[in-house]
Amino acid sequence: MNYQQLLEGIKKYGSNENDICLHCIGIEADKINKNVILAPWWEPSSLPNLGKATYLSESDFSAIKVWNIENEYGNITYIKTGIGAPVLMDVVLGLGVTKCENIIFVGSVGSLDENIGIGDIVLPEYSICGDGASRYVACNKLFDSDVFGTKVSPNKDLFETLCKRTRDICLDNNVKYHIGRAFSIDSIFAQYAHIDEILEMGCNVIEMETASAFRAAETADISIAAIFSVSDNTVINKGLISGRTAEEMEYRRFVRKEMFPQIILKVFE
Repeated sequence: MNYQQLLEGIKKYGSNENDICLHCIGIEADKINKNVILAPWWEPSSLPNLGKATYLSESDFSAIKVWNIENEYGNITYIKTGIGAPVLMDVVLGLGVTKCENIIFVGSVGSLDENIGIGDIVLPEYSICGDGASRYVACNKLFDSDVFGTKVSPNKDLFETLCKRTRDICLDNNVKYHIGRAFSIDSIFAQYAHIDEILEMGCNVIEMETASAFRAAETADISIAAIFSVSDNTVINKGLISGRTAEEMEYRRFVRKEMFPQIILKVFE
């Protein structure tokens, strides 16, 4: 399904482009900048070195909040979407009616590889669709085809730029980064019963949103790439609930606070 078809579907029932942005994102379309950061959970306080953050608004859904980030390179729109494919996909599709051209997705990812440690950086080269939301934009009719289990990639040029900036900054600061092969899930609770099957697909990380985000951005003609911080490692029993050391968590906070802003600003400069 193309973006115009999605817009026509909304307009058919009485709404317009500005209604879409206000409802999905919380501010008027002309207040969205060219460069956008999307984060399911983190707020700008998690990345304080991005610049001066000014809170703008929240959408009809209180989880979705918007800030303007001002720095030496200009202005960046920062959007906290809430967790999960459906809410994040709607925000990405909503950005299609704005002047947004580039999205950097930031967040946490679980490692499925003993060599990808807590706090390391991961850049996903693709994500395998394990969510249901993607089906609503993947084809013209809901039951024409099933994209569950298919690969979705970020924008090639933006991904390559993100990789280069990450490599340079990580080498200068002795921080590890990895190229990710992600699986996007819908359920944290239920994921563990399927880990062996997900590993057989060749995935080395697991998260909840990138498959839908990459697909929605392509549909809306917006470039997107993602940068993750490893929050846990299932295969070595360092989970979200227990097993992580204080030193690992401190390293994670350091990388997120110091490395992520440097990388993002270099990509957007």
